[in-house]
Amino acid sequence: MNKLFLGLAIVAGSLVSAQETETKPAAKTPTPINHEKEPVRFGIKGGANAAAFSEQKLSTNNQKIGFNAGAFVNIPLSNKISVQPEVLYNQMGAKSVISSNEVTSGSTTVKTVADSKVELNYISVPLMFQFRPAKSFYFEAGPEFSYFLNGKNKGETTITTTTGSTSTTQNMSTSETIDKDNIKKFNVGLGLGVGLDITHNLGVNARYVNSLTHVANNAGVADANKNINTNRVFQLGLSYKF
Repeated sequence: MNKLFLGLAIVAGSLVSAQETETKPAAKTPTPINHEKEPVRFGIKGGANAAAFSEQKLSTNNQKIGFNAGAFVNIPLSNKISVQPEVLYNQMGAKSVISSNEVTSGSTTVKTVADSKVELNYISVPLMFQFRPAKSFYFEAGPEFSYFLNGKNKGETTITTTTGSTSTTQNMSTSETIDKDNIKKFNVGLGLGVGLDITHNLGVNARYVNSLTHVANNAGVADANKNINTNRVFQLGLSYKF
């Protein structure tokens, strides 16, 4: 009997020892998160401008269409934040409809539209800080510094005569170079925008820039006579990173 109990004790001890030394399953190694930032990349960009002056009413009739074009370098500071200095040739200014009237006499209608444009050409250096909530989408904001190059005042009158189903159009235009001394040489603005990377190289961007300085050179002008207009421009364009 004693031998039987001794044998059972040896078997039980062996089972307990085997359970304790049983190999535990290996813990799963978590997949590492890539926190590496993108490399510095150079690129080119260009697009359309719709510009107006701050004292004008917001209207499609007041939008002067121009363009911007230049180069940039995108410098990542982290995997979500980057800074992008740019150098652009930038067309700003404004447009306004001076008069528009229509006169009908018998079967003939004469419509006369007169408008004026102010064309202001700058070299602009935006310094945009970009934040990416997603890999291919970003918000941006930052200052823009511009230097005035040249400009023109243009006027155009369009006379359209319609008799029955027949119409004829007559255009008359004027152009005058703006005196550079009348325009402030340096312009400072603030830009806000969004962008989307369509591919690894190609992207689309929309930006609004509001100038913080007056367009006109008001040095020596009495406060009551100062021209307080500032530039406002909406930009839509494409960019290509190398």
